[in-house]
Amino acid sequence: MMRGTAWFLAFLGVFGVWSDGHVGSVAHAGELRPGGAGRGGVLSPRASEAASVTLRAGAASIDITPPVGVSLAGYGGLGRRLLLPDLLGLYPYAFWFKPSTGIHLPIMARALVLEGGQARVLWIAVDLIGVDSQLVRDLTSRLASEGFSYTAVIVAASHTHSGPGNFSRSRLFGFLALDRFVPEIVDHLLRGMIQAARQAELRKVPARVGGGSGEANGIAVSRLDLPVDPELGVLKVVGADGAPLALLWNYAVHGTTLGKENRHLSGDLMGVANRLLERRLGAPVLYTNGAVADVSPARHGPGAAETLGEELAREVLAVWERVPPRQDATLRAVAARVELPEPRLTPRHCFGGWVPRAVAVGLGWALPPTTELAAVAVGAYAWLAVPGEIDTRLGQEVKAEGRRFFRGAFVVGLANGYLGYFLARDAYRRPGYIRCASLYGESGGEVLTGRAKALLRQLGESRR
Repeated sequence: MMRGTAWFLAFLGVFGVWSDGHVGSVAHAGELRPGGAGRGGVLSPRASEAASVTLRAGAASIDITPPVGVSLAGYGGLGRRLLLPDLLGLYPYAFWFKPSTGIHLPIMARALVLEGGQARVLWIAVDLIGVDSQLVRDLTSRLASEGFSYTAVIVAASHTHSGPGNFSRSRLFGFLALDRFVPEIVDHLLRGMIQAARQAELRKVPARVGGGSGEANGIAVSRLDLPVDPELGVLKVVGADGAPLALLWNYAVHGTTLGKENRHLSGDLMGVANRLLERRLGAPVLYTNGAVADVSPARHGPGAAETLGEELAREVLAVWERVPPRQDATLRAVAARVELPEPRLTPRHCFGGWVPRAVAVGLGWALPPTTELAAVAVGAYAWLAVPGEIDTRLGQEVKAEGRRFFRGAFVVGLANGYLGYFLARDAYRRPGYIRCASLYGESGGEVLTGRAKALLRQLGESRR
């Protein structure tokens, strides 16, 4: 999740820094022209499905940009970190990290409500580094108190490394890359997300939906010198008259084009793409990240954020324009709890072979022993939400299993929580940052994705 912060995690593990309970999750250009080639939770424990009836859908896009001066989340190194913590109270929000100094792109929360038969799903896509599980619980509780209940709620972070921090109650993650917890900032973000959900509810109308996929090459590169997954997924939602209601899309890339030197709030390259798509379609556009553990943007710098964002937007638009919406799509959702291996930090993975193999630091005080996965199917396409970052090969395994039952399946990473990295066994054995930040061991990725594949099978078999 946060480049450079695993070294701090090692320090914290060794010296026993206290954390507030389990960190079950952390919580401008012109017209587009289509181009490129491609192919046309918080959840109740039970499965649900809708009969083949007309769906209703509503969506909203809300600016939730916090005040300038909020810390930026995502980098734990000295590029963003204050030389000394702000013990004198010089900054209203920052403590461990330098305060933001401006706005490159607004920070957005976008909501999509889908309902059909007995199923009701709320998607929220937000320009954050990750999602804090308590923030999700507060969101669903507040909405339930207003009469809005759902079969599934999926809150997905874009993983921008230039979004606001100050929202995690964990002192561990606060020190690492999110800065101290500031109730004012959390309340601001939460109110914006609730407002997005309310507006989406008020805008519900009969809808038609369609799914599809394409490819965006040259956007991302592997951190492991392996092939990347260029697939992008699209859910097209239109009204009965064909007018755009919402676009939900998925693509794996780190939001790090702007780099650690940037101190302006921004949604990074994904924010650029979303803005262009919303201008073109006149409807909310929700971005979800994919299997992103080992994937970085191909280029860096403010110019790269613009050009890569424009390229992504063109490919997404190309898929949108060739996807035929259907009136009889079904809506289903399932969830499953996963028991994970014992979390621990192995300093050898962070600092090198000079550290004895037997040295390890248990992290049960900071990370939970279980987590929940959620899967939603809209028509012939399935979306699998994971509370962390899995690598490309594990993501492709999950998607391949989903394609046994659906026309397409997409991994939604950094959704409803954050538990670090999950790697394939051979990737876990390679030294480097992502191995250091994979805190559930070499079997953690297999355990998580094994349950994910079983969940997709369950969801697919419910279609028969």
